[in-house]
Amino acid sequence: MTEQAAWKAQWIWGSGVESPRNEWRCFRKTFTYDANERQKGCSIRITADSRYVLYVNGKQVGRGPVRSWPFELKYDEYEIGHLLKPGETNTVAVLVLHFGVSNFYYLRGRGGLVAELETAAADGVKTTLLATDETWKTAVHAGHEASSSRMSCQQAFTEITDARAWDEGWMATGYDDASWKNAAVIGPVGMEPWVRLVERDIPHLTEEPTYPVRVEALSAVTPASWLAALDLRSQFVPNSADHANNVSFSGYLAAVIRINKPARATIGITDDGRIFGPCSINGTWYEADSFTGDLPERYLTVELRQGDNFFMMDVTGTSHGHAFHIGFDSEETFEVVSPLGDGQATPFVTVGPFDTAEHIDHQAPTHLKRDHPDYIRAKSLADAAGLSEFAEWVKPFPAEYFNAQDAFGAFVWKKSEPQVVPHNLQNMVIASCDPSVIPLYSGRDTEMIVDFGRELSGYLSFELEAAAGTIVDFYGYEYMRDGWIQHTYQLDNTLRYTSREGRQAYTSFVRRGLRYLMIAIRGAASPVKLYEVKLLQSNFPIAEIGRFQCSDPMLNDIWQISRHTTRLCMEDTFVDCPAFEQTFWVGDARNEALIGYYMFGASEIVERCLRLVPGSKFQTPLYADQVPSGWSSVIPNWTFFWVTACAEYYKYKGSRTFAEEMWPQAEQTLDRYMQNLDERGLLNMRGWNLLDWAPFEQPNAGIVTPQNMFMTKALRDAAGLAAVAGDDAKSRTYIAYADRLREAINMHLWDESRQAYIDCLHEDGRPSATTSMQTQVVASLCGIAEGERAETIERYLTEPPAAFVQIGSPFMSFFYHEALVKLGRFDVLLEDIRTNYGAMVENDATTCWEMYPDPVNRPKMPTRSHCHAWSAGPAYFLGAYTLGVRGADPGWSKVIVEPQPAGLTWARGTVPLPDGGSIAVSWRLDEAARRIRLRIEAPRGLELLIQPPDGYEAETEVVRLG
Repeated sequence: MTEQAAWKAQWIWGSGVESPRNEWRCFRKTFTYDANERQKGCSIRITADSRYVLYVNGKQVGRGPVRSWPFELKYDEYEIGHLLKPGETNTVAVLVLHFGVSNFYYLRGRGGLVAELETAAADGVKTTLLATDETWKTAVHAGHEASSSRMSCQQAFTEITDARAWDEGWMATGYDDASWKNAAVIGPVGMEPWVRLVERDIPHLTEEPTYPVRVEALSAVTPASWLAALDLRSQFVPNSADHANNVSFSGYLAAVIRINKPARATIGITDDGRIFGPCSINGTWYEADSFTGDLPERYLTVELRQGDNFFMMDVTGTSHGHAFHIGFDSEETFEVVSPLGDGQATPFVTVGPFDTAEHIDHQAPTHLKRDHPDYIRAKSLADAAGLSEFAEWVKPFPAEYFNAQDAFGAFVWKKSEPQVVPHNLQNMVIASCDPSVIPLYSGRDTEMIVDFGRELSGYLSFELEAAAGTIVDFYGYEYMRDGWIQHTYQLDNTLRYTSREGRQAYTSFVRRGLRYLMIAIRGAASPVKLYEVKLLQSNFPIAEIGRFQCSDPMLNDIWQISRHTTRLCMEDTFVDCPAFEQTFWVGDARNEALIGYYMFGASEIVERCLRLVPGSKFQTPLYADQVPSGWSSVIPNWTFFWVTACAEYYKYKGSRTFAEEMWPQAEQTLDRYMQNLDERGLLNMRGWNLLDWAPFEQPNAGIVTPQNMFMTKALRDAAGLAAVAGDDAKSRTYIAYADRLREAINMHLWDESRQAYIDCLHEDGRPSATTSMQTQVVASLCGIAEGERAETIERYLTEPPAAFVQIGSPFMSFFYHEALVKLGRFDVLLEDIRTNYGAMVENDATTCWEMYPDPVNRPKMPTRSHCHAWSAGPAYFLGAYTLGVRGADPGWSKVIVEPQPAGLTWARGTVPLPDGGSIAVSWRLDEAARRIRLRIEAPRGLELLIQPPDGYEAETEVVRLG
């Protein structure tokens, strides 16, 4: 960590708005230095709000910073001496992407850059060669479209860039920046909101060029005539940029559709099913059920009269931040204009809001009022002139909230004519110098689908030759089958690039996850040559140390997709998925940590994740469920899982220092949770009381049974941390708390008539109507049931009753599998993995899905996210139990090797050790002799506790290394 006073640099930005929305700002500084100054190296420290890309003499050096709380902002340090030219002019250039809105991985601060270049002499004395100050030059990136829409409520903005408007050589030394302005100094290091700068605590992420495997399809397409994406949330609730909580608003959206003669037209909502109300044309209202198609994609055909047609839609609803995609289409030429006449920035106006509400799940509920007399009266509006009666409510829709280049809508709403894929087209996916010549179709766009062969996550990069003004759209998605594409609704996973003249290359600045990439060529005046398209796969830097193979090919495939899933969901923290969210969900990461230990020996990323969580205490002492985030949301189970993960990290690494530092943080939040116990001694609180995506009763208020059960486990795990930290008194207290809570659960939440634990007690005292596997699993796992009850629960786990709500996600299966391990039912464990994960493999999955298929409610869509880290559990269980390798003490100085064949005849693999090295195990059964032949390679000094399966004798060979 560097003290603030050690920085000579100052925070800089451009003049104007402190926190501009979606601004890309460029900075440059040229300098010379003496060759002797690089004798011991030359390094640069840098950070920015919100993200940066650093260049030295035109070469990209790195991206950052890692996600962090603004009051503990991380900075990066790079060695750049090898890139500098002694005695010549050198250039440091930085592109800063400032979001200007809070999301699920960023809290809004203000635009800012701080950087400092130091050289070290032979005697070790460091000299500051340059530092950010008012002499740096800056300009807004004119090629970036700041009105691009949000990718999703969890993320920042889509990428729209016009190569004609910006010189790509701006970061090189020879660039003429005479027209740029001097940067404005906004304050010293230590200023608000970045009161502490903290050195990055993990290695830099990878950027591995990865090529597609094939061009899958080719089509001539015609998108809908008119498309746009609107930020209704910011228009109706402007201060919502400061947080990422759900907001509700009541009001209308209005425009005029002008057409030369009567015609039929279609109104389309191509995304955002959360805001979808009735609409009117010239005062005739069409209810929401008049639209065709399934939410969030809906269409309504209407008759337009000659001249102006007044369109109005009730957009009352709730928004987390995703854009509202709307369009109009007709065979006749039309235009969409503002009801307020010429001179308006956009064709829309809003009427309202008549009421707004912000929703925070662990606070008292807020309700949107829909009874304002002007809201009711405005529904009678039939033409633009009538807006004058509502002048106090009418607001023009500003350009910054209006994206007129809706690439997502163009990919979703179109007429398509499939074509044969010519062999030449495959050149774009091959690492060679021969380009693909893209076929053009008169009056239509050319659209191609590229398959990368597996899910990926990173930065899109391409090279092409085109005429100036040619538009190239890119859209990444995860799944298609038998011609059906699963669009990424509520994720605008697009990039629009407008070409300058000639040959050019571009690398995206926005991270995205995908397997398939749709590419559209629009408005090409001459043939387009596409030389390559690739993705720079970016993830936490890990080697694939963990290995597993066994006699069941299906389990081998499942292990492979589990490993790939985990890798893609390791960024600067664990993330739930690389496409939709890229969010660090606290509870998910507990399971992901165990998986990561067995796959990669990854402990740095785990410790970073665990240490980030208490930073949310300024939002809630209960700790937030995703961090660092502008969404102040609490899932109590997620906090309990964090406590458990801290205890498991200590057991993995054996770091007493970690336990001593994290115990007070765990104590602080669990003591607050204890204040929510009711007179029966049960946790009774308001929150997002989630455990599984399944239809069992887990209400946001009341007593949720699995939550109470997991709290007992968290209290016991925290007691363990307290003991390691030397707080024996509190350790005993927490064990007593857990015992009392367990007694209360057994007294109040067991239903004798059902012979099962109920799922919940509602606020009004009603017991749940549902009885679920989820609750019985947690009862077993957390040691709640004893005696006959425990025997009953065991029967449920091995033979789930059909009347019970079944497990709905691989996340919940992780706890089910843990419970089966406790019962020693490894046969049931492997069969459950084969059945549920085998369905993924058989559906061409290369990563693990977020949910299990639901053929009744989702007949085509097998899952929302096709790459979800919480689902990769088989990789852990196959290593820990089938292979049989587990730590026997904190830090793993002793290791248990206890294979559980459960019907397999052989297995082999490798498990990383916490402090480097690995242990390799292979075993094969000799059923006739009831013998297991076991071979182990392990470091010298590692104590092995070898236990053969029940009923088998071991023939063991141990090879010592080092």
